[in-house]
Amino acid sequence: MNVLAHGVGSRSDLPIPEFYAYAGAFAALVVSFLALGLLWADSRFRGAEAGVPIRVSPPARPLRVVSLLLLVYTLGWLVAGPARTEANAGPYLVYVVFWVGLVPASLLFGPVWRLLNPFRLLPDRARRPLPARLGHWPAAAGLLAFTWVELVSPEPAAPATLLAFLALHGAVQLTGTLVYGHAWLERGDPFEVYSTLVGHLSPVGRRSDGALVLRSPFNGLDAIVPAPGLVATVCVLLGSTGYDGFSSAPFWVDALQSGPLGRTVLGTAGLLAAIVAVAVLYAACIGAAGLIGGARGMSPRFAHSLVPIAVGYLVAHYFSLLVIEGQRAFLLVFGLDGEVDLEIVGPGVIATVQVLAVIGGHVVGVVAAHDRSVRLLPPARAVAGQIPLFVLMVCYTLGGLTLLFAA
Repeated sequence: MNVLAHGVGSRSDLPIPEFYAYAGAFAALVVSFLALGLLWADSRFRGAEAGVPIRVSPPARPLRVVSLLLLVYTLGWLVAGPARTEANAGPYLVYVVFWVGLVPASLLFGPVWRLLNPFRLLPDRARRPLPARLGHWPAAAGLLAFTWVELVSPEPAAPATLLAFLALHGAVQLTGTLVYGHAWLERGDPFEVYSTLVGHLSPVGRRSDGALVLRSPFNGLDAIVPAPGLVATVCVLLGSTGYDGFSSAPFWVDALQSGPLGRTVLGTAGLLAAIVAVAVLYAACIGAAGLIGGARGMSPRFAHSLVPIAVGYLVAHYFSLLVIEGQRAFLLVFGLDGEVDLEIVGPGVIATVQVLAVIGGHVVGVVAAHDRSVRLLPPARAVAGQIPLFVLMVCYTLGGLTLLFAA
């Protein structure tokens, strides 16, 4: 069993035989690509127009008040709690319950942070319209800042580190909301954007008319609106998760043993390099697809196909962290005496979840990209234009599985 430091606690990884994982992944991608090319000639997804209405209206304001109280409670732990990380619930509430827990919550119930975001208690009185050119760029920057704190900063679990980040995050969100209203939170709050992107894979969503509906996750993905910074946001999620896996490689661990300053500089360079590598590979493949298919401006239009890949990586890397360290958070919050059960989830379950999450995310990405291709590209070039996208999916899949086995 390998143990990987991750902000707080550990994440457990136990690989299954590599041959079967790689062979299964490649077979799943090839079969899905060929089947789609032969049997799926027309676009079938309706995006934000799809869904069956459900008569449920969650009480947003009370939930946001509860969320605000939980935030104050977490800040109380960080300010007045024990100095030792192992005895302070604050870092576990931030890194495990909130950051990692937001993924399954959003997958099950949709963009839950939009519903819970305490900044939405502020009045929606924009002093000026949000510039369209900003898009998701503020969210991409915010996610990069948070992942840097979590994965690179010298003391990621120190209360002072988390308080500094939360203070900066709060100041930015407060200023943005007071100037641009709630439109800022929709595009500029990194956690709301993060939850919303993951929530597009949920069976619960909203139609273009605002109705709460049950819908296919494929229609949810198709409803993602291309915007500036969307590709960057997804690349930050992919690259940072990839770096988290890569950072456990023995040679990298040895390289980081160079003192706090050297470790921080090298870790920052590694994190940025991972994100840039993901972005460059995407840009190269999407550019080749555009040349083959005779279309321009494809990059933001296919960003939605990266979302299930990012979610697959997140589930694969942090599933065991949530299950194991979530217990520690529970014990600390309620002041219980007890031991964390490291065997609460068996190695076979962990390995199965990891591999299926990576492969499943890529297969969903292939389907989403195919449907968008047959919609945008001329029929004679639709399949050929997808070949670079298929290569992209294969590269990401091989990279994801390699990181799992290297951890």
